[in-house]
Amino acid sequence: MASLNVGNLGEYLREQRRTAQLSLRQLADAAGVSNPYLSQIERGLRKPSAEVLQQVAKALRISAETLYVRAGILDEKEREELETRAVILADPSVNERQKQVLLQIYDSFRKENAAEAAAAATGAGLTETAGATGAGLTETAGATGAGVNETAGATETPAGVPAAAAAERPADTPDA
Repeated sequence: MASLNVGNLGEYLREQRRTAQLSLRQLADAAGVSNPYLSQIERGLRKPSAEVLQQVAKALRISAETLYVRAGILDEKEREELETRAVILADPSVNERQKQVLLQIYDSFRKENAAEAAAAATGAGLTETAGATGAGLTETAGATGAGVNETAGATETPAGVPAAAAAERPADTPDA
């Protein structure tokens, strides 16, 4: 188990409690812990268990994982994700339904980006195949485009000019 950084946790809890506009007593009651115990956690004198952190997080309406990271219980590998979730959940200007929708959108973006990253990591063979296919399409489009241009050139032949001469004439040459 990682060493606990209790001072940082306590400061963070105090900040979250004040943001939620809760007194120490109100938060202690909502979390189901004693007022003196919560005060000691905030001052960095106690190391709370994961269960207590979960209760406090629920009372503050923030992610328990964020508190676990702050307490050193979880690694920081997904700290950014956890902090983003905590910010969304702690925002008092957004209602609960909106918070859940934001979290679902956030999760869908993360999954989409992870899938793209995985495809890019295994995509060396796919890129070559796509390049070959793209080249074939380009050649086909070029041949088709040439045919269309020739047809268009023949159609726009001025009166009295043979079609073969019009086809050989550069496109930017003014008509006589």
